[in-house]
Amino acid sequence: MSDFRQAFIEFSIDRNVLCFGEFKTKAGRMSPYFFNAGLFNDGESLRKLGQFYAKAIVAAALPFDMLFGPAYKGIPLVSTIAIALAEMGHNYPFCFNRKEAKDHGEGGALVGAPLAGRVLIVDDVISAGTSVGESVQLIHASGATPGGVVIALDRMERGSGQLSAVQEVKKTHDIPVTSIVDLNSLINYLQDRSDLAQNLHAVEQYREQYGVA
Repeated sequence: MSDFRQAFIEFSIDRNVLCFGEFKTKAGRMSPYFFNAGLFNDGESLRKLGQFYAKAIVAAALPFDMLFGPAYKGIPLVSTIAIALAEMGHNYPFCFNRKEAKDHGEGGALVGAPLAGRVLIVDDVISAGTSVGESVQLIHASGATPGGVVIALDRMERGSGQLSAVQEVKKTHDIPVTSIVDLNSLINYLQDRSDLAQNLHAVEQYREQYGVA
């Protein structure tokens, strides 16, 4: 596992973004872990989060021309990622949308650089793919091309069928999806933590029951 991926897991645990226990998912499953990116809620944690995203984007070597953050969670994400990439020497324009179009001033539903070229969508997780689908439609409507999606965590578990939410997005929209970490990364991390052995067993059981390849 890349050093930055391990560091991201440790960072998430330290900020109580990644917790272990028993948590009920939207699908009604009892998950042994929970990830809440909304708890990256101060300036320092947001700065570091943007750096982790930037490292994952560079490591994935995805070809893109600009960044797009879907409202609302994607707005601070796309901003901090753009700054982090610029600090690494990769300066990209970025854009985000409003939930409701503005009918005065500059008007419209988009804020930032015009959507153009290959657009990389940024989000925290993909649960049902709804946000990605809306972003893809908006990007196409602007004459641009969806270039991929980057998220913080890929849970790698089945949705309503045999595919995961991430796999559904890849299949439906024919675009790559990359993440800072995934379930395999988490399990690899837990295997090196003897103090978290009980959590390792629970997460491995959960993957065996609900996981995808």
